[in-house]
Amino acid sequence: MIYADNAASTALHPRALEAMLPWLTQHWGNPGSIHTAGDTAARAVARARDQIAFRLGCSPREVYFTSSGSEADNQAVLTGAAWGAARGRRHVLAAAFEHPAVLRPLEHLACLGEIELTLLPPDGQGRISIDQAAAALREDTGLVSVMAANNEVGTLQPVEELAELCRARGALFHTDAVQAVGELPLERVKADLLSLSAHKFHGPKGVGALVCRNGLTPVPLIRGGGQERGCRAGTEHVSGIMGMAAALEEACTGAEARRAYVSSLRDRLAAGLARIPGAHLTAAGAARVSGIVHVCFEAADRETLLLLLDRMGVCASAGAACSAGALEPSHVLRSMGIPEALARGALRFSLCADNTPEEADAIADAAAAAVAQAGAGEGVLS
Repeated sequence: MIYADNAASTALHPRALEAMLPWLTQHWGNPGSIHTAGDTAARAVARARDQIAFRLGCSPREVYFTSSGSEADNQAVLTGAAWGAARGRRHVLAAAFEHPAVLRPLEHLACLGEIELTLLPPDGQGRISIDQAAAALREDTGLVSVMAANNEVGTLQPVEELAELCRARGALFHTDAVQAVGELPLERVKADLLSLSAHKFHGPKGVGALVCRNGLTPVPLIRGGGQERGCRAGTEHVSGIMGMAAALEEACTGAEARRAYVSSLRDRLAAGLARIPGAHLTAAGAARVSGIVHVCFEAADRETLLLLLDRMGVCASAGAACSAGALEPSHVLRSMGIPEALARGALRFSLCADNTPEEADAIADAAAAAVAQAGAGEGVLS
């Protein structure tokens, strides 16, 4: 099997597993308990928080653990919207290609009349510009949310400059950085709110983090106990937190060399895919994360192609895992102006340092065979 769906989830790094095992097999105390076992767990969580804060360039008190990137995104936008509403700044700007974990809560708030929402359309290469954001900012804008790296087409956004722009204009800036770990120097991105998910950078599933800066207090989504300084009730996922800290440390160590290697795989795969008749590479002219290759095939059906690829031993996707099985083309591609007929044949291949040049070639060959079979009407039942 060739795994080319790393934007959906990554393999657990051995160092992350090593960091987790003691908290699964030897130390099972509740960090909220006052006995020795509880104190041992609490100290471990504190050490992990320190590690993560160091890598993100923030204070440990600005790091709040969550169950996922989606939870962190929800908490971030609700926190930013509440901050703005308290100051009479109910206007919110967001990129039209944001993850649903950002768009759905914002749309919900807009339906309730609590915010006025403006969605910024990207250009045909999947980019939001500083000038575009500056022109859309208003005196009553309280929050701007633009993801650091798009999870479907891989485009990188100017989040450092956007954070500076928002600070100068008195608005909060949130970035969904789930796909950006190891791709951007996140310690230099002075966002007021920043979301992470461990399993996107070879950490465990079921744990994420929200960075909440500048004295902001997150709006609780889960109420109950006083965990996470009263902002996220529920016993801490100690083993997951330890794995996340170890994975982040590993992702930030040697990141430049890793990016160079994975970028070479990406370009090799893109060149192979471009030779397939009817293939259109998406955002090929934009700055992108090192591992994502997005392509649309003319007169093809993405579900058929994915099933054929799977039968050939290649794991890929049509886009975000959270929208798998959706009948409509991706909202990301719609926002970029890609025709619906072309978007129906969209595939995302996402690589990591575990992949090889030989695998990149094999993926391109399998994609060519799948497109040929689908075009010949052979389908997946042949």
